[in-house]
Amino acid sequence: MEFRLALTVPDFDEAVAFYRDTLGLEQLADWSGDNGRVILLDGGRATIELFDEHQAESVDRIEAGQRVSGPVRLAVEVTDLDGAVQRLVAAGAEAVAEPVVPPWGGRNARLLTPDGLQLTLFSEG
Repeated sequence: MEFRLALTVPDFDEAVAFYRDTLGLEQLADWSGDNGRVILLDGGRATIELFDEHQAESVDRIEAGQRVSGPVRLAVEVTDLDGAVQRLVAAGAEAVAEPVVPPWGGRNARLLTPDGLQLTLFSEG
């Protein structure tokens, strides 16, 4: 079984540069054609976290200082949190807050992607 997240983005080239080239998600396929452009990126192992509104507000407050996420927030594990934040900000992301050590451990950093999604980068170590 495979889980896929489909993102419709306003600037396809910018999104490819951000997610593939800067975040480092490996391109698995390019199915672009006459009907439009689409690529498939390897996001690693997929999980779904279901939050109620109270938990979403709590995580936003820890990571971003206030409630900022909509119904979808991406979270990607990275090995070098500070380096990844620097690369993604240079590629057009906006740092929402300084990296934090959340109560559950590791380090988290909250970004706003160029296509408007909230993105949590996290490292376990």
